[in-house]
Amino acid sequence: MELPNNSTPTKNQLRKSLRQRRRDLTPHQQKQASMGLCRQLSLLPEFVYGQRIAAYIPNDGEIDPQPLLELAWRLGKEIYLPVLHPFAKGRLLFMAHYPNQVMAKNRYGIPEPLCDQSAYCPVWTLDLVLTPLVGFDADGNRMGMGGGFYDRTFAFLRDNSRPRKPHMIGVAHECQKVEKLPSERWDIMMSRIVTDDELYHAG
Repeated sequence: MELPNNSTPTKNQLRKSLRQRRRDLTPHQQKQASMGLCRQLSLLPEFVYGQRIAAYIPNDGEIDPQPLLELAWRLGKEIYLPVLHPFAKGRLLFMAHYPNQVMAKNRYGIPEPLCDQSAYCPVWTLDLVLTPLVGFDADGNRMGMGGGFYDRTFAFLRDNSRPRKPHMIGVAHECQKVEKLPSERWDIMMSRIVTDDELYHAG
């Protein structure tokens, strides 16, 4: 992605620009990107051998992982979706997701499974977490929506005394790649970043 006039945009300006870029994709481009993402992810050992997979419902032009979820269900894998934590502000819970599930919209208008203690999955028992990105670079630095939900929820991964699980894989449209993004000390590094066209090693 080239930036005009050799200027360096602020992080918020870049986030706004990249969000608009993915929203500008046509329905056909979105569908093709979704299928491309599924092809890339389905070959990864993290998916092949993983049983508990966290995904998301796409919003704001995010790349759609639905074809991968349908494949996972056919293979007998478990799918979990993020839910805004009702008590711990800025954190996520992960609830079981299955076809034709009744959902409710959260305060951001994103569908979520209903909170149910029996459907709750502790984050450290997940095998794979698909993390939607706003932007990324080839070195694995990434930009989210700015709320810090994934960074807080998976902060334990920064502690090297804990098992390195789950595998965190960032997903995005290829057009969301930029030349360089700054990293913050609280960022949870992705093990890979996968788009509809490419796979980038990170971490």
